[in-house]
Amino acid sequence: MTALTLTDRDDVLAVVLGSGVILWEPASDVRHKAIFQFEGWPKVRLKEGRTDPGGSLWVGSMQNNVNPDGSACSIEGKHGLLIRLDPDSRVSVHKTEIGISNTLAWSPDGLRLYFADTLANTIWAYDYDPATRNIGNERPFFQHFARGRPDGSTVDAEGYLWNSRFSGGCIVRVAPDGQVDRVIEMPVQNITTCIFGGPDRKTLYVTTEAAGAPPSDRLAG
Repeated sequence: MTALTLTDRDDVLAVVLGSGVILWEPASDVRHKAIFQFEGWPKVRLKEGRTDPGGSLWVGSMQNNVNPDGSACSIEGKHGLLIRLDPDSRVSVHKTEIGISNTLAWSPDGLRLYFADTLANTIWAYDYDPATRNIGNERPFFQHFARGRPDGSTVDAEGYLWNSRFSGGCIVRVAPDGQVDRVIEMPVQNITTCIFGGPDRKTLYVTTEAAGAPPSDRLAG
C-alpha cells in the first residue's frame, strides 16, 4: 500500500497499491476488485495518491525501488507519471518523466494543485479547473530547499503548504507565494507526510520512515 484516500462512501476507502487501485471496507476488511490496474507494474509502481475537489483520484508513480525479495534497488531514469482516474473510469496522463511522485494537495479554494518530484527537489504549482478537472500553467513553486527532499504535503486553512522533508528532519510551512514561513524541527530524519486532523483539525499528524534512518531515530517508522 502506498496511499489511502476517502471516497463518497463513509465506509469505503480507495487504496493505492504498487500495481493499481482497489476499494476497501475497513470495518469488514472486504477488498474489492481493482478499479485500476497500472500497466507499468512491476518496473514502475504507483506512489502518491489523493482525491481532487471534483472527485477524481490523482496518482503518481515512480520506478520500482524494491526488489522481489524486499531489498532496495537504485532508481535509474525518470519513469514516473501523474495520472487522473475519473469516477466514470476514464484515465488520463497529465505529466511524464517524473523521478519520484510526491505531494498531491489543493489550495483551499480548489483552484491550485501542488505536485512534487522528490528527485528534482521541486514542488510545482498548477492551475486546476473545477469544471474539467484538468491542470495547466505548470510553474516551480518551491525548489532547491537545502534540507532533504520533498515528500508528502498538506495545505492548511490559510492556504499554506506544509511539506515533509525526507532525510531533512523537518517540515516546512510554505506561503502561497512560495516563500518559507517557518521550519518545524522534527525528532527524526525521514519525514514522509503530514495531515491535519482531530475535532478542530488543528492537530498535525506526521508519518516517518525507518528505512535508511540512523539508529538514533527511535521514533522513525
